[in-house]
Amino acid sequence: MTQVRRAIYDRQLVSNGNPMEAVVGFSRAVRVGRFVAVGGTAPVDAQGRTVGVGDVGAQTRRCFEIVRDALFQAGAGLDDIVRTRLLLTDIDDWRAAVAARQEFCRDARPVDTIMQVARFVNPEWLVEIEVDAIIADRHARA
Repeated sequence: MTQVRRAIYDRQLVSNGNPMEAVVGFSRAVRVGRFVAVGGTAPVDAQGRTVGVGDVGAQTRRCFEIVRDALFQAGAGLDDIVRTRLLLTDIDDWRAAVAARQEFCRDARPVDTIMQVARFVNPEWLVEIEVDAIIADRHARA
């Protein structure tokens, strides 16, 4: 007989009010202990409309604004980011996406993966962003 181990940490679900969260069953971010995962983040405004149609830089910035807000809700910040994943519909757009990423990740300098995908749910989206963060124990730093 296997034993089920209880989680040591509480699980915090972060929502940004996207109505698809309830339909699909996902959260914008999930925090477990000091770890925060922010799922595929699309370049949309509060009404779900695409921001920066045709402009991968503007779309990347919008994605990171949403990521920043989700991290904040989870008790983390941009400096806690340890991994970013940039998913692009055209890999040739990587320079513009990375330039926008730097505006948000310059100090944290996380590891990064950039990849091309065939498409997203919405054909106007040129990029989606995923982020992992570990909340630093700032009290332990000298």
